[in-house]
Amino acid sequence: MSDEVEPGFVRVRLDLSYDGAEFSGWAKQRTRRTVQGDLEAALQTVMRLREPVSLTVAGRTDAGVHARGQVAHLDLAEDVWAEHGEKLLRRLAGKLPQDVRVWRVAVAPRAFNARFSAVWRRYAYRVGDQQAGVDPLLRGHVLWHDRPLDVDLMNEAAGKLLGEHDFAAYCKKREGATTIRKLLDLHWERTPEGIAVATVRADAFCHNMVRALVGSMLLVGDGHRPAEFPGEVLAGGVRNSAVNVVRPHGLTLEEVGYPADDQLAARNLLARNLRTLPGCL
Repeated sequence: MSDEVEPGFVRVRLDLSYDGAEFSGWAKQRTRRTVQGDLEAALQTVMRLREPVSLTVAGRTDAGVHARGQVAHLDLAEDVWAEHGEKLLRRLAGKLPQDVRVWRVAVAPRAFNARFSAVWRRYAYRVGDQQAGVDPLLRGHVLWHDRPLDVDLMNEAAGKLLGEHDFAAYCKKREGATTIRKLLDLHWERTPEGIAVATVRADAFCHNMVRALVGSMLLVGDGHRPAEFPGEVLAGGVRNSAVNVVRPHGLTLEEVGYPADDQLAARNLLARNLRTLPGCL
């Protein structure tokens, strides 16, 4: 797959955030409101383009999932960028609905690809376990769990999941797609307000992976399962009926990491390879 920027065009990076509550996910759909649909329509309008624009995104978030550090790119003709580039941020602020904001627009290296250049994505999942429930002002971003959670036990369970594995037991399988991922960080901590926050960072994620991982660790935290349970599910290689995929509103894409500019092209090629685990054909 070629990803070269055509002569006479520039690659433009957008850094954005959104509240996912009213969106049917990132990816454009005919009959439902999506982040991609709103953003592409706004870009076309404010730059007065005849043809639709096409965005490539770092992480295709599901319906109801939020983003604080989402990244996307598009290619624009040099004359279009020269005319609209400096005014684009302000014009988008006036055109976009208030639940999606673009915070930065800039020319990127020609080898930059929002999706394939990424070396990691970092998500946070927020859970409130106070007996009275979640603060009404936070309810759209925090899951309420009706039993007390032991964060230390959940961190013990999390440690058994780190590294490169086949996460088929925690993913919704997609035809022709690998479920091998490298989990770089997974830990829980309490905020001063008592919210339990999971930080989950990996080179990539498969569908439902974070929400299923959180679901398995909540079973440990509230005493329904031992700390070994999430690792045993992983080793089993198939979905476990005891593990719930928790609701999407507690999940936020916080940040996307990229390599140095001179490593972008190599990363693009590597990210497109179908991965296997050592010893597997």
